[in-house]
Amino acid sequence: MIPNRNRTSGHAPAVCSGHSNRSFRKISGKTNHKSEESAMKSNCYDNRELSWLKFNQRVLEEAKDETNPLCERLSFLSIFQSNLDEFFMVRCGSLYDQMCEDPHFRENKTNMTCKEQLTAIYARVRELLRDKDDAYADLRAELSMQGVDIVDFHTITTEEAAWLEAYFKAEIEPLLSPQIIGKKQPFPFLQNKNIYAVVVLEKKGTEKLGIVPCSSGVFPKIVSLPTGKNRFILAEELILHFAPEIFSRHTIKSKSLIRIIRNADIEPDERMEEECDYREAMEQLIRERKKLCPIKLEFSRLMDTAVIHSLCGYLNLTEEQVFYSEAPLNLSVLSVVRDMLRHNKCLFYQRRVPQKPAWRDLSKRMIEQVEEKDRFLAFPYESIRPFLTLLNEAGRDPQVVSIKMTLYRVASNSKIVEALIEAAENGKDVVVLVELRARFDEENNIEWSRRLEDAGCRIIYGLDNLKVHSKLCLITKKVGTEISYITQVGTGNYNEKTSAIYTDYSLMTANHDIGLEANRVFHALCLGQTVEHTEHLLVAPKCLQNKLADMIDEQTALAKAGEHAYIGIKINSLTDKYLIEKLIEASKAGVKIEMIVRGISCLVAGVTELTENISIRSIVGRFLEHTRIYIFGAHDNCKVYIASADWMTRNTRRRVEVAAPIYDDSIKHRILEMFDVMMTDNVKARVQQPDSTYTREPAKEPLVNSQEYFYEQAYQALAQAEAETAETAKN
Repeated sequence: MIPNRNRTSGHAPAVCSGHSNRSFRKISGKTNHKSEESAMKSNCYDNRELSWLKFNQRVLEEAKDETNPLCERLSFLSIFQSNLDEFFMVRCGSLYDQMCEDPHFRENKTNMTCKEQLTAIYARVRELLRDKDDAYADLRAELSMQGVDIVDFHTITTEEAAWLEAYFKAEIEPLLSPQIIGKKQPFPFLQNKNIYAVVVLEKKGTEKLGIVPCSSGVFPKIVSLPTGKNRFILAEELILHFAPEIFSRHTIKSKSLIRIIRNADIEPDERMEEECDYREAMEQLIRERKKLCPIKLEFSRLMDTAVIHSLCGYLNLTEEQVFYSEAPLNLSVLSVVRDMLRHNKCLFYQRRVPQKPAWRDLSKRMIEQVEEKDRFLAFPYESIRPFLTLLNEAGRDPQVVSIKMTLYRVASNSKIVEALIEAAENGKDVVVLVELRARFDEENNIEWSRRLEDAGCRIIYGLDNLKVHSKLCLITKKVGTEISYITQVGTGNYNEKTSAIYTDYSLMTANHDIGLEANRVFHALCLGQTVEHTEHLLVAPKCLQNKLADMIDEQTALAKAGEHAYIGIKINSLTDKYLIEKLIEASKAGVKIEMIVRGISCLVAGVTELTENISIRSIVGRFLEHTRIYIFGAHDNCKVYIASADWMTRNTRRRVEVAAPIYDDSIKHRILEMFDVMMTDNVKARVQQPDSTYTREPAKEPLVNSQEYFYEQAYQALAQAEAETAETAKN
């Protein structure tokens, strides 16, 4: 059951009646001085980077939450670390570069310099790492109770120690490449995220550093002990323990495992000349990124400060960029542990399978069904197969003349790309914009671009200084002299893998006006341009931010006139100061604003006289929340959009993004219902407080886990549809 959200009808969100019965109130007491107002507004802002760390803290909380199954908690702990790695590679790397270029530069919300931001980040990360170590220790103890032991040389038997020594000498030591740092052996290049054993060696009163790579792919990451089925030691721990054997002619003074994170903030546009081959230039860029400067050093054993200082000298790091961790430096090994326990289903989430949408009629072609009525998919609750079927049908349909699509991130074995290749081989005009600047997916996209090109597809690579992040597909049909369109707009990537683990929406429509505008978007992209004007779609960089601001202003004007005014927003991040200022003004006018922001929120809700009509919540659960929803208006005729764009300046001003209006009433009501359910989530939601911290919703009956609710809804809707079909066939 879902709690009633102040609707006089008393119905649960399963019967959506719009937003007209929500409560609204105005705020009085405006400040009379701009300087005072500016000072007050500073309370409404949170630093982007520190807000992101709050998000990753929420991920870590899921690893510590004992209501989650044990193996899922292991996944959250691993995700916490991989998130943090990418944060240092991208955000800290960017701040570090900016600090070197302009040490006086201040960001525009909390007025912090890059140095001040990095200092605050480092301090907060140390706190989070202590929490991570505690979480790992607890999980390790619980794993032991399940018969899985991650051991070290303090917890093994004499027999096991003897076996490990023999194993090391026979299987590991011959494959190692140790090095002693000296005049003839300079400090080596350390690979990003790889683990190394570092030892302080003494010989004849002289100290030197020894380094041994531990992340070689030629030996396993873990070594299973013969005395227990699920009893193992990490390979790097084994190597570190036997460092005296490796450096047998020296005395070991101290030793530790280390791992570095390198800056990955490198942009192609400034580095490429007009006449260069873009794809080759991107490949060169990827090679260069692997060699960028270190931004973080982690170590696993307490070492003398002189050694840390020496390592910092070699790596050009400051000591505040050095972090100590008691947990393994690479937690991706926990996936191996999960596999060991795969047989025990109670240690994992209940198995869920994306369902066929209730509206899908297998006796009809998908093209026909979309032409009958707008169609909608909610991932991962519903399967991506109807869209794949639509693409495959279009590739074989003699009336289809072209397929155009933007690709940002695709699966490694992409059925979507295969459908496009088949369409091109069938003689269709296939135009694909492949964004080669999708960070960390560049190599995958480069490979797919080659395959698409070889099949006869026309490939374009985006625009100068603008990433193409939109999720847009246009199928064009010609029957006689009549041209018609099927347009698909989504909130998430064309990726079958992520469609099963991310929450996303997909709209498929035969609306001619939307098709015409989508065609204009692709026409502009093919010419290296962006659209200047739209009537239906919202298209960044020129026709999204301004239109969102206009719709916020409309609600503000309604509130000032004493009318019901409402804004509902679900996005992944909120950093666009222009839109934030608009929201603050709307709140001050009395507009009720409900926001679901998964990650960064530079806006702080609930600040007296400024944002007290705004509520912000974050849902972190089994699936990655990725849908973007914009709602403007308190009545049944409210405007509803789904979009690829978060409310970040990079999305609204520096990317090509597309938001689609929802014109079908049944789809609109379903999205409003889903938004309402998420607003009542009291299991996986955290609510932002006026001090910018987040607290869990009080756990009271009925308990609402929105993700599980939507999955159950998808199962029930399909079962009901199949029962009705069977009854019809019977009669």
